[in-house]
Amino acid sequence: MCRPLLLCVFVLPAALIGCSSDSSTPADEGGSPGAAAWTIGVSQCNLGEPWRVQMDADLKRAAESHPEVQLQFNNAENDTLKQRAQIEEFVSAGVDLLIVSPKEAQPLTEPIAKAYDAGIPVIVLDRRVLRDAYTCFIGADNREIGRAAGRWIAEHAKPDAKIVELQGLMTSVPAQDRHSGFLDGLGEAGQVIFAADMQWLEPQARKEMDSALARFDEIDVVYAHNDPGAHGAYLAAKAAGRDEEMLFVGIDALPHEGVAYVKQGILDATFEYPTGGRKAIETAISILNGEEVPKNIVLEYATIEQPSQRAAPAGL
Repeated sequence: MCRPLLLCVFVLPAALIGCSSDSSTPADEGGSPGAAAWTIGVSQCNLGEPWRVQMDADLKRAAESHPEVQLQFNNAENDTLKQRAQIEEFVSAGVDLLIVSPKEAQPLTEPIAKAYDAGIPVIVLDRRVLRDAYTCFIGADNREIGRAAGRWIAEHAKPDAKIVELQGLMTSVPAQDRHSGFLDGLGEAGQVIFAADMQWLEPQARKEMDSALARFDEIDVVYAHNDPGAHGAYLAAKAAGRDEEMLFVGIDALPHEGVAYVKQGILDATFEYPTGGRKAIETAISILNGEEVPKNIVLEYATIEQPSQRAAPAGL
């Protein structure tokens, strides 16, 4: 299987960390925290995913243009109870606005609602919660991105393809949507023969892919809910001498990860999932200035893929 190093990018509209708990970042690097008019608390669920490190960087970069705000970051280290407690700490400290990227929907719904009901504007970033007790949700449409991945596989894999699906944390809404959207887009074009929750983590994805390779002599496609998962699957398949047998598809398309993997011929396609960091800061400033903002802001995504020789389904 030849894997050229070129890229084809199609932008498609959709309908959608750093620090310890006492860390703060003035928006102006040369200023002091006391010079800021508003404090924004940022509750990040973990730093283990490079995509979330990028989100944090995007938030900081966007805030550099707004010396009137000070960002304070909390990293929950993938611990839901810790994230709940950190949100409550932000509320007790009297921050002017909260940006929360929840680890899980159900357990984080209540503390977000309590902050909102206490009069603190809340921007929910990336992962939805179960109630609408927040000021604004910002994120890409995970269901539509999953659907696009399913359609891409239906168009590029051989008929009746045997598929391994490496799922993100399935207690999170993005993983659920990337799964259901994928099945919608795939239709009857293939069959998922192996599915496992790799919790967004590359080492876990590689472990699950090892299990799939041991069980199945024929695998045509690996669809992973993020690019680290797809990369881990590729490494497992390569170690087994089977990487040329299958297509590898991921989601996120960070420049140094998914996009680089496509350039290197490791992934066949990846789907951009914007962090929303810049948009979150823009929206926060509008809220703090007393302006009305939409309840939901859905971000655009893009498809990054190997070039046109994969335009027709294999084997036809």
